[in-house]
Amino acid sequence: MRTINHWLASPWRRSATAALAGALPVLAFPAPSLWWFAYVALVPWILLARSAPTARRAAYDGWCGGFGFLLAVHHWLLPSLHVFIFLIAALLGLLWAPWGVLVRRLLGGEPSAGRGAAALLVLPSAWLAVELVRSWQGLGGPWGMLGASQWQVDPALRLASVGGVWLLSFLVVAVNVAVAVLFAVRAARLPALASLLATAAAASAAWVWAPRPDVDGRVRIAVVQPGVVAGQDSGDRRFDREERLTRRLAGRGVDLVVWGESSVGFDLDDRPDLARRLAALSRATGADLLVNVDARRADRPGIYKSSVLVGPHGPTGDRYDKMRLVPFGEYIPARSLFGWATSVGRAAGEDRQRGTGQTVMNVGHGLRVGPLICFETAFPDMSRHLAEDGADVLLGQSSTSSFQHSWAPEQHASLAALRAAETGRPMVHATLTGVSAVYGPDGRRLGPWLGTGASTARVYDVPLAHGVTPYVRHGDWPVPGALLVLAVLGAAEGVRAVRPRRGGRAPLAPPARTVHGSPARPWR
Repeated sequence: MRTINHWLASPWRRSATAALAGALPVLAFPAPSLWWFAYVALVPWILLARSAPTARRAAYDGWCGGFGFLLAVHHWLLPSLHVFIFLIAALLGLLWAPWGVLVRRLLGGEPSAGRGAAALLVLPSAWLAVELVRSWQGLGGPWGMLGASQWQVDPALRLASVGGVWLLSFLVVAVNVAVAVLFAVRAARLPALASLLATAAAASAAWVWAPRPDVDGRVRIAVVQPGVVAGQDSGDRRFDREERLTRRLAGRGVDLVVWGESSVGFDLDDRPDLARRLAALSRATGADLLVNVDARRADRPGIYKSSVLVGPHGPTGDRYDKMRLVPFGEYIPARSLFGWATSVGRAAGEDRQRGTGQTVMNVGHGLRVGPLICFETAFPDMSRHLAEDGADVLLGQSSTSSFQHSWAPEQHASLAALRAAETGRPMVHATLTGVSAVYGPDGRRLGPWLGTGASTARVYDVPLAHGVTPYVRHGDWPVPGALLVLAVLGAAEGVRAVRPRRGGRAPLAPPARTVHGSPARPWR
């Protein structure tokens, strides 16, 4: 222990250690998918911040750990943003500085059982507050939320139907805090053990009592994934490949064909020949096609990314324009200030335009689908609103062509499992390139993933379910619960700070009298 303390005495070494500790949770996400590791991944970071000699150093430990966490879960952006990703991680990492201070405040030194018990509630709440702030679309969105690492765990998916990914994040952090307390805080081991038992009981209760989606029908949905098409005229050649793959679906009784993000690189009003070819594919397959157009609109200024439904007679008029754009990838926030990012990476040369509202589309056979485009599948509120609006199936159209050899495609595909479990609606995640996947209304995967090297069309029998999950009915209720905990903590700290002042200053003791230079007896 003395050797470790000597090593951490250097501020630079301690900061590097905090950054490495903060990066550990990335191993719980795909591609490694060590989901169980999420429940102990924060322990080193917690123990480090707990040992900080001052509150200021604890804030640095929180900041550096947040930097490491964000850099790890967004590492795949490095080829696009280069040095800019380090600046973004450093700025957003500041959100964890108060969390580090709270860790030291509640667990530092020799905390009492009461402080240890408070930590089990306050620290997960503070983490949830950080996830809430950074989930704002302008700050990068909710990519890498800690609860999302549990996408393949059945009890966790049942909990997601109750409180969404927010509830999962809260419980994962609570378990980490309990493990850290069991390891390092002798006086608070009983509350920590009680917290672990309570978490296990909550998961068991959700497994038994949470409503299960009742399957009341099936639909056949085909996913067309063309794979990487590079070089000049890639837009036309990609369309040709998608057309060939789609024709193979003729006679297979599909109800809907889904193409990936940016599958059509031209506005269909400008290219009526492409609209006619898509209509011919709809007639050949007997199903509507949901394509994705990434092009300058003919009827309004600017470039849009849009989900467009095409039937046997051409575009049906159902269209969804992407609302939440990827910062730097599809627009540059405060371009006058950060426009230089285009010179150091593949940032957007021109800002895409935003849509104004979500859309539920009727695709025939009484089927209603709710499209989401790429980055939007990370936002739980968007899929929840589509379920509220009557969508039977959630559809995500994506492309990760720039990140084929990173962990991003697997991470992105896993998010659809949570969106399905939260809403009780099946979800289809169709990619231009990357990983395509389909999940049932309980969040379980239907068939194998289509990997990054696949160029094919595959048909999935997708079960349909209706009813309303507790998450759809009550929304993100863990978030206001966490904010209430922090408000109570703030009020308690304020009362503690004010109470001595109300009593006034303690009277000063009179100076001791001296007799011939020797102290006299105290006054009585």
